[in-house]
Amino acid sequence: MAPGQKLLFTFFLCSSSFLLTGKGVEVVEGSSRHHHQHHHHVKHNGVDTKKLFVFGDSYADTGNNRISNGDSWKLPYGITFPGKPSGRFSDGRVFTDFLARYLGLKSPVAYKFRRFGGKHLKYGMNFAFGGTGVFDTTAPYPNMTTQIDFFERLLNESVFTPFDLETSIAHVSLVGNDYSAYLSRGGSVQGLQTFIPQVVNELVVDIKRIYKLGVKKISVTALQPLGCLPRSTIQNSFQRCNDTFNQAVIFHNTLLQQAVTNLNNNHTHGSPIVIIDLYNAFLSVIQQNATNQQGSSKFANPMRPCCRGISPAYYCGNVDQNGNNMYTVCQHPNNYFFWDDSHPTQAGWEALTTALQPNLDSLQR
Repeated sequence: MAPGQKLLFTFFLCSSSFLLTGKGVEVVEGSSRHHHQHHHHVKHNGVDTKKLFVFGDSYADTGNNRISNGDSWKLPYGITFPGKPSGRFSDGRVFTDFLARYLGLKSPVAYKFRRFGGKHLKYGMNFAFGGTGVFDTTAPYPNMTTQIDFFERLLNESVFTPFDLETSIAHVSLVGNDYSAYLSRGGSVQGLQTFIPQVVNELVVDIKRIYKLGVKKISVTALQPLGCLPRSTIQNSFQRCNDTFNQAVIFHNTLLQQAVTNLNNNHTHGSPIVIIDLYNAFLSVIQQNATNQQGSSKFANPMRPCCRGISPAYYCGNVDQNGNNMYTVCQHPNNYFFWDDSHPTQAGWEALTTALQPNLDSLQR
């Protein structure tokens, strides 16, 4: 999610009359079980060709967003890894890094740094840009269609070959910026019931386009429980998720599950599109840690962020006109699930990756 939209979400969350008609169907079931990782690499003329191509937003961005506030390029972002700001919306690694590691790859280079040379392209490319969605969110953020345009341009320039794509994986991250942008432009809370299907439909268009360009395995995120993010739980001292907001997420995820099932049955010829079930993974980690006895939990208060503004007017990383920090940051980010008001810490992403193991295993089949 883009920084600076907290008031919009507060407005949404306070509208208790909103209740979508989704039946609460869970997406792919999350799990906290440990599984062995299997890296099936394909070699062509002795060269490993598996690559990872990433599209989406701040949950996947590893350095493309140097616009807007640029908070991800300011301290304290990156203090855990790589020890300085690197454009990741976390204290350290984000999901892209853990997904690449699971696939036996190094994290693909951010599109912004594509001119670094051929050896930096061997693991694929990351087009994700913090703050974006399938539609335009905040100019000049490149929406997902534009990100795929960048990808297609590189294909037309033969930067990546058709064989590269056939043996590779695309990851598509969508975590809610379209909805905050919709509200910021005067959209009504009630109108979201009509807007959510539009977002999912456009997401399906993007997935089908990536597939037609030649990538035969695609993972796509289900929405995380937005009502459990610190920006949603701050009003009750980070103790309780907002169920009303999570109903909207369930509606989105139910439509996404239906669409992906249809794609897998009718369009992808046995090459699966896999849902990365952030919804149940987040709930699994939060509930597991919230119910543990004090002192035995890795994340003592899983909904309290490590880094937060000193008032609602400020965000993690903000400074005043004199350069004074207008935020507080914890001493040990690895003891916190959330880094700021909407993004997990590196430790949080590591726990989520464990919970997502069944989904990741499906990518290897």
